[in-house]
Amino acid sequence: MKRSAEKELLDWKNSTRRKPLVIRGARQVGKTWVIENFLAKEFEFFVKVDFEKNRDLHRLFDENLDPKRILSLLEVSFGRILPGKTLLFFDEIQACPRAIMALRYFYEDIPDLHIVAAGSLLEFAFGEISVPVGRLQYLHLYPMTFFEMLSATGKERMAKLTQDDPSSIPQITHEQILKELRLYFFIGGMPECVKVWRDTSSLEEVSHVQSEIIESYRDDFSKYTPKTDPVCLNAVLLSTAKRVGAQLKYTRLNEAHSGPTNRKAFDLLTKARVLHKISACNPSGLPLGATANPGRFKAALLDIGIMQRICRVPVDEEIHQDNLLSIYNGKLAEQFIAQELLANGSDPLYYWARATRGSNAEVDYLVVRNGTIYPVEVKSGAAGSLRSLHLMLKTYSNCPEGLVFSSRPFARLPEQKLTFLPLYTAAAQTK
Repeated sequence: MKRSAEKELLDWKNSTRRKPLVIRGARQVGKTWVIENFLAKEFEFFVKVDFEKNRDLHRLFDENLDPKRILSLLEVSFGRILPGKTLLFFDEIQACPRAIMALRYFYEDIPDLHIVAAGSLLEFAFGEISVPVGRLQYLHLYPMTFFEMLSATGKERMAKLTQDDPSSIPQITHEQILKELRLYFFIGGMPECVKVWRDTSSLEEVSHVQSEIIESYRDDFSKYTPKTDPVCLNAVLLSTAKRVGAQLKYTRLNEAHSGPTNRKAFDLLTKARVLHKISACNPSGLPLGATANPGRFKAALLDIGIMQRICRVPVDEEIHQDNLLSIYNGKLAEQFIAQELLANGSDPLYYWARATRGSNAEVDYLVVRNGTIYPVEVKSGAAGSLRSLHLMLKTYSNCPEGLVFSSRPFARLPEQKLTFLPLYTAAAQTK
């Protein structure tokens, strides 16, 4: 299954300014797969060191972190490791924090060696050690986007259309793409789910895989540092999933625990990249994060398929909704747009809410394209019902127009500074 990250991996391989590469991302988004099935094939030799499976190798890093010493000891188990010809892969590197520390010395002493590392819960491991700042490169891997899912299921031509000029897409093609998007709402982008769908065409089988992935995330709760109550973590995860698209308050995420305890649980789930925090900000200028309000926020889950499974959305009923924005009261559409924007460069993601007491004016998301800020709404209504979007465009003259995502075909209303876009074109709006 082809991943969009392959281009970045090739660029890294061929760069003259290459540093050890660390692949970051939530569990089961395909980090190991893309290294073994794509990047490894670009080299004459491939050596994989799995620190979860081979814990006896941890002791190689217990003494000094001289990379030449470590390399000679690794060769005893794996054979010759030749700079320029071998890809050295440290998998599950979070299990051996000193191996993370050693990466800086590989960069300094053996710069010609291609070395890549991956692992889950890396942010927790980074909190326990001195991270070699400026001596590593990072690549964030997300669940498969809608474009990647279409490509993986043999619909490459349709995938390309989602990134073309939306005004040129015929109505019949538009409707065909929406049918595939409706399926994506329930399959999601976790690679194993996409593979199971491709091989079986069974949403029931996909749901079994989603349940297994959710359980693996819950199993990870015991590894979170600092630790918190797994019951609270699970309650906050469920509550957040049900409130995608809505402003959140820590006290309301879980009534059985205090606001500070819920906040700790929420922050840990964000650190594990199971959740994405979306803060409100002032869109008067860049960078958006400079005016972010950490106390006013929304959230999205890492994956739309995982989200709907956690919420127990009745698939057999909701999948027959004509309008995609009607499915699960529009929450899946808001999750989809957030997920597509995050995976295509808008991480972290922000939104706008009027900073006035008692005000409920709010615009779903903000995107930056070519240095310009665009407000984004996920709505099925007509232009006249977009009061918050009109208010924001009137307030902030630096925002040239608003983007409205829906199931409708492309339409532009220049007199109202609005462009209506099909949901499936979200990724193209970040470019």
